[in-house]
Amino acid sequence: MTSTDTPRPPDGRAARWAGQRDRRRREFVEAGLRAIARHGPEVSTEQIADEAGVARTRLYRHFDGAADLQHAIAARIAELVTTEFTPLWNPSGTPMDLIRTAIGAHTRWLAEHGPLYRYLTKHAMAGPDGSPDVFADGKTAIARQLTVVFEHYLGLFGMDTRVCEAVAFGLVGLVESSTSRWLENPRGVGRAELAALLARWVWGIVDDTLRAGGVELDPDAPLVAADLTPHSPGRS
Repeated sequence: MTSTDTPRPPDGRAARWAGQRDRRRREFVEAGLRAIARHGPEVSTEQIADEAGVARTRLYRHFDGAADLQHAIAARIAELVTTEFTPLWNPSGTPMDLIRTAIGAHTRWLAEHGPLYRYLTKHAMAGPDGSPDVFADGKTAIARQLTVVFEHYLGLFGMDTRVCEAVAFGLVGLVESSTSRWLENPRGVGRAELAALLARWVWGIVDDTLRAGGVELDPDAPLVAADLTPHSPGRS
């Protein structure tokens, strides 16, 4: 066996550097979040570096330029936004409890972290490496998960599940566009009022979809499959 045939042991130094680089990237991203909260969505790379306690040139040892840094920060913010919808993926309680909890958490997060959300929408572009638009990707992930929830419940009653994706994407679009516009121009509408309106609208769409398939669901009753009563046309 020649020397070229001998397997080389893993380069421990390279692995350690990769791990350190990932850790430092995460630290700089968190510093970016703090800098945005302090300086607003127009924060500069210099201000992010100051928040991290390093020179700007140090940032570029861990990011491939300003666009890579912006994309990483936007991706982290998108994760935080997506987390607010977690209650929907483990349904319990009543339908309105689920809707109010998810929308209430989302609107509360926006009200408390407006600069982060504005930064996300400002820098929601494809990454320099060709990775997808993190804002659109996050909304798509939420809508796809919601589609799975709808498919499960509509499927229990033999309803046409083909509509689930359209309904899920429509609801996500409604909530996102309404809250985004409210954040920029609330027009005297308080956060709690907005959340209540959105919850009512979301339930209205869900209820209409269920009734079209002959299913009547009490929005204030526990979400248990046995409690849902399908009604075929002509039956009372």
